[in-house]
Amino acid sequence: MSAWVLPDHIADVLPSEARHIEELRRDLLDTARCYGYELVMPPLLEHLESLLSGSGEALDLQTFKLVDQLSGRMLGLRADSTPQVARIDAHLLNRVGVTRLCYCGPVLHTRAGDPHATREPLQFGAEIYGHAGLEADIEVLTLALDCLRAAKLEQPSVDLADARLVKALLAGLSVSPQQLKLLHAALVVKDIPELKLLTKDMPASVQQGLLALVKLYGDQTVLIEAENVLPPLPGVREALQNLKCLADRLKGVSVTFDLADLRGYAYYTGARFAIYAPGVSNALVRGGRYDEVGAVFGRNRPAAGFSLDIKALVNAVSFRPLKPAVRAPWRDDSRLSAAISDLRAQGEIVVCILPGHESEVDEFQCDRELVEIAGQWAIQAMN
Repeated sequence: MSAWVLPDHIADVLPSEARHIEELRRDLLDTARCYGYELVMPPLLEHLESLLSGSGEALDLQTFKLVDQLSGRMLGLRADSTPQVARIDAHLLNRVGVTRLCYCGPVLHTRAGDPHATREPLQFGAEIYGHAGLEADIEVLTLALDCLRAAKLEQPSVDLADARLVKALLAGLSVSPQQLKLLHAALVVKDIPELKLLTKDMPASVQQGLLALVKLYGDQTVLIEAENVLPPLPGVREALQNLKCLADRLKGVSVTFDLADLRGYAYYTGARFAIYAPGVSNALVRGGRYDEVGAVFGRNRPAAGFSLDIKALVNAVSFRPLKPAVRAPWRDDSRLSAAISDLRAQGEIVVCILPGHESEVDEFQCDRELVEIAGQWAIQAMN
């Protein structure tokens, strides 16, 4: 095997794509900043017990592990930044009121999410802590959509669900963790025979409610149907009302519902959303409410947020044209050096052509050049 062959689902990012990714990263962080979100930079690796505190089995399996040669303790390379940000909110900032935090950095996965995915996503996310009301849910969903608009994503669609529906239906029942895991898996894939088998010993109202969830997907009429077929439990009514409020705030965006979609059930505690783009099978953004995320750090307070992979996003949006640049000769001339410095100070890209390379293809699409006219250096359009 060649020494330069990279591991599966790991790839170098070459100039054109790297430029696009970096421009998106800056736009997303600027958009979050406009909402009042402060940037934090968690470390890429931590002690394993801290990194995986409160995480589910899925995150444990996705985490690369290694031994720290300084302490002999196990370390983990983060597979998701959200638990780290929750730790920062709980232990380092420890603020009384609302805290808004955002982040952007690489995460590593032991396995790719699908055959075409990377194991090294560039994860961007935003989290709001300290507010239990629907206003926080609305804010993070609105911010997520504004981030996609900043990325110039066309025709995003939002899919909504709520983790409280199943919790309300199962309230008061003794359900083992293994049975709960199987129930959630059957609901996600809409396996009615398996659901019937798993709920055969449950009260009829609970079984009927869980089976009804499987068919509750589609447009906003789903919420009306859900009110008619689901038991009138307080948790059910609250979840449906919150979903309606969220959908009503999304003007000009296609909204659908899938009340049996429980992906991340061990993580989310309320409304959750996924945002899709035309022609892209997997969700580009996932988020929602996860009030329990800080509990393991000794500070269980309300939280909502979202995350996305910029590397996946860059493949879903139109390629951005290069910024026009200025071509300049390489010459030992103080006036030329001063002219180049002035242009760069103004934000212009100035590419100096090294001797012997005048005929090479221009990587930066120079549309102007610096020329000497009557002893002065000036910009003129290139032919």
